[in-house]
Amino acid sequence: MLLQVKNLKTHLSVSNETVQAVDNISFEIGKGETFCLVGESGSGKSVSALSVIQLLPTGIASHPSGQIVFDYRHDDGTIERVDMLRINEQKRRKIRGSRIAMIFQEPMTSLNPVYTVGDQIIEALQLHNPELSYGEARQRAITTLEQVSIPNPTERIDEYPHRLSGGQRQRVMIAMAMACEPDLLIADEATTALDVTVQAEILRLMRELQQRKGMGILFITHDFGVVANIADRLAVMRAGKIVENGTLNQVLLKPQHPYTQSLLAALPENLKKVHRSSDEPTFRSIDASATRKTSNENLVEITDLRVYFPIKKGVLKHTVGHVKAIDGVDLNIKVGQIVALVGESGCGKTTLGRTLLRLINSTAGCIYYQGQDITRITRKQMQPFRRKMQIIFQDPMSALNPRLTIAATLTEPMAAHGIGDSKDERLALAHDILSQVHLEPDYLWRYPHEFSGGQRQRIGIARALVLNPRFVVCDEITSALDVSVQAEILKLLLSLRRERDLTLLFITHNIGVVEYISDEMAVMYAGRIVERGPTELISARPQQSYTKKLLAAVPRIKI
Repeated sequence: MLLQVKNLKTHLSVSNETVQAVDNISFEIGKGETFCLVGESGSGKSVSALSVIQLLPTGIASHPSGQIVFDYRHDDGTIERVDMLRINEQKRRKIRGSRIAMIFQEPMTSLNPVYTVGDQIIEALQLHNPELSYGEARQRAITTLEQVSIPNPTERIDEYPHRLSGGQRQRVMIAMAMACEPDLLIADEATTALDVTVQAEILRLMRELQQRKGMGILFITHDFGVVANIADRLAVMRAGKIVENGTLNQVLLKPQHPYTQSLLAALPENLKKVHRSSDEPTFRSIDASATRKTSNENLVEITDLRVYFPIKKGVLKHTVGHVKAIDGVDLNIKVGQIVALVGESGCGKTTLGRTLLRLINSTAGCIYYQGQDITRITRKQMQPFRRKMQIIFQDPMSALNPRLTIAATLTEPMAAHGIGDSKDERLALAHDILSQVHLEPDYLWRYPHEFSGGQRQRIGIARALVLNPRFVVCDEITSALDVSVQAEILKLLLSLRRERDLTLLFITHNIGVVEYISDEMAVMYAGRIVERGPTELISARPQQSYTKKLLAAVPRIKI
């Protein structure tokens, strides 16, 4: 066995309290085997992975019992069985990165913002391969970026993280982890931020490296479609314990534990939907009997929208060209409608969503909200529209201010827009909105770093909803959520649409979510919308070759 985890306990000391984050778990991973760890956000999956690679803070984390036995391969090929809990820190550093590598969940907070992505990959390569020259390491980094489908890797290697899309940043993290070709790869939601086509390429790349090097993979995910495509065995975690463990067929086809059964029932394809009649569009509702017609009035409309970013080169930074992020897009969204915007990472989805809200200025074209042109109004004139038009960002950790409590995060926007007559009233409203997104009331007094990735995403959703907007851009808001919370959030959004006439532009790469929640689907490619129509029609009979490629790459449970 490459890795054996035996009766591991991990305790975290927080505010004079001890949390049993991992409670007596055992599993093993063989060479060339993929072991998936699934479960709800906060169940202990990531803490288990960080315990294996020993990256938890020493002053906070402790291991009262257990062993983490790893087959450490020396440079001369000899194998030494070591216990990661008991070896010295110097040996751990030799193992990390070269023999055990980890792909982290949130790339924006894992990548150093003041270094180019190339410098960060080259540093890892030279640290574990000191014989490599800078030029050799740079060429190897370019090759690695090319393997993870980064466009124009010879140019992108000199980019800073903030200049890449969320999916591209995640690919950089994957490239950095795989650059040294480790024996054990720990992937913590590694494909969460990726569109389905790139996800398929990354999974294929992992399998190829696995077959060539006999690499073991510990894959943490909430996507059962991915699990069905890559796992040899899997374990289901809940509250720090492994509640079910077995082969892929055993767990997915014949789940024994009620918790596993509930997770599978929460998949978008297994959720009950309200089907609209062919002659009238209606709301899908949590209550199957409640349907109502959408309005024919356009809430948001854009015509010939273009967003070009200049390419500057030379000492004087002359403009030598433009990146056409949005290139002549026409789109209208009716009151109460949910339009899903899908496409590969970097195609312009997020740029379009932010331009609609005037967070990015357009180069040309017009944006109308309820018939009023807001394209070039002043910042002061735009202020009343801010409350009506909100956005939920893709990366919750970088979107939340780490110095503010959740109470301040939720009440400051209310105070800025005159909601609530007093601080106590605003706190009561914040309390209610936390309950709506299924978070505990006492979370108001915590900071963002004290939450799991899925919990932080729910806080981001709550922050957008506190202003009671009419139009919300949802930028990959369910990508960081486990399936049960994802189902709750989707039902919540449908309920809010029914109750508040909420209109959504839903940016996502999860086709299962698209098929469940959206009325219409718009497919983007290279800054243009190449296909648009009713979701059911496009899912069943796509016309464009690009749309067919996207749908074919969707991981589904087919065992």
